[in-house]
Amino acid sequence: MLHSLSLTTLSSSSPAKTPTPNSLSPSPTPKPLYLKFRTSYRDNLRYLRALRILNPATKNNKKPPSPDDVNHVLATVDFLKSKGFTDPDFARLAFLCPLLFSSTFEPTDVAPVFDFLSADLSASPEQSRGLILRCPRILFSDVEFCLRPTLNYLKQLGVEDLSSPTNLNAHLLNTRTDRLRTKIGFLRSIGFSHEEATRACVRLPAIFGYSIDNNLWPKYIYLVDEMERSVEELIGFPQYFGFSLEKRIAPRHLHLKERNVHLPLNRMLLWGDQKFFAKWK
Repeated sequence: MLHSLSLTTLSSSSPAKTPTPNSLSPSPTPKPLYLKFRTSYRDNLRYLRALRILNPATKNNKKPPSPDDVNHVLATVDFLKSKGFTDPDFARLAFLCPLLFSSTFEPTDVAPVFDFLSADLSASPEQSRGLILRCPRILFSDVEFCLRPTLNYLKQLGVEDLSSPTNLNAHLLNTRTDRLRTKIGFLRSIGFSHEEATRACVRLPAIFGYSIDNNLWPKYIYLVDEMERSVEELIGFPQYFGFSLEKRIAPRHLHLKERNVHLPLNRMLLWGDQKFFAKWK
């Protein structure tokens, strides 16, 4: 098979650094040397191990993939590189979504997702790469039944800058509209109007990813029962839901209660620990 390998120059005195699965912005690496020749099966295996698509630690204990499967994975690598992905990206992709490098994966199946990110979302190639790195499974979402309806719904609510490659945006785009609507429904069930619920979600889009049973409901109950506060305060400061109940909300409430101090929710929660506890000793 004729294939291009990118081989980094190695020093005999120090081992080369390899990318970690959680690295999105890897440190600079030595300038690669590009060699084009008829590669052997063993060379291709070595290349995939260098990319961390194959685990180097198992090379002596696990049966390697067949030559046909290796060539299939190399075709996927070439396809992703044509979309702007670089060698350090593959360790993260393989760690978070190994299905991308299986023998059943066909690059042509995910081409519509790249088209969606470019045409519908108006994301640049670098932004598309960033979104996919943060949520590789977005590549397996159906454009017509998931991605496009979700994008249109978020735009209707007024959520902006969805092309920015953040963890929140990547996972929001990969969330079906019925799940998004349940959060609007929850807010309405505790006393928000539809407009107030919409504004709250626009101010705190992360709320779409919070569990109702394990996050939103316990915080609401603590607000009205333990803190004896009204829903009106929550409407004015929906960011309350973004703070940890155990680490922020409850400790600060109890600290103020012991001192007979009552603060608006924003002052109670937004201040850093040093400023807060220095003020209310």
